[in-house]
Amino acid sequence: MRSYRQYCGLAKALDVIGDRWTLLIVRELLIRDRCRYTDLRDGLPGIATNLLADRLRELERAGIVAREDAPPPIATTLYQLTSRGRELEPVIDQIGRWGGPFVAERSKKDTFRSHWIALPLKLHLKDRTPRRPPIAIQLHCGDEPVVIETRDGAVRTRIGSIPDPEVTLTGAPQLVIGVLTGKIELAAARAAGLKFEGDREVLRRVVPERRREPRD
Repeated sequence: MRSYRQYCGLAKALDVIGDRWTLLIVRELLIRDRCRYTDLRDGLPGIATNLLADRLRELERAGIVAREDAPPPIATTLYQLTSRGRELEPVIDQIGRWGGPFVAERSKKDTFRSHWIALPLKLHLKDRTPRRPPIAIQLHCGDEPVVIETRDGAVRTRIGSIPDPEVTLTGAPQLVIGVLTGKIELAAARAAGLKFEGDREVLRRVVPERRREPRD
């Protein structure tokens, strides 16, 4: 691991997390919690397997990542963030928020994984009527379906499907994310190809308040 060799908190932090891929590994572990090496590799398209192994070893030595052997029938190594590693979550959130304008348009060369939307949605979505019955929104915008659920006033995301969601959004990730973060009106997104099924009131319940009235 290279060092700036500066007596400065920022420089010392970058000595640990400033290398290429490191913060994206942290992103994956924030989203997936405990996961296998193959899960990390699948969530980091383009990374060489030996480089991923090197980065994980460096993060372990720094006390940011821990590994454990899962019991049978899984019988594989699982990786997770330590408490020190989880302290990076607000850092990741703020970098992602700052970088939001850069994803307004998607290059044809950009890869995408559905679970990546978990962090930006966590920043933007809020259940404004938490005493009402829980709701579920099904998303189809990439390699795997994703579910948004409200529970006890919190909004959570997970990979998977649900039989009878109140809303289903299907389309390009920039359209789905745009509607859910309040940056694109529902009518404009549908005109651009987004498929919408369900109750518009569900969107009004969770999308940011400044765009709480998406309309056709």
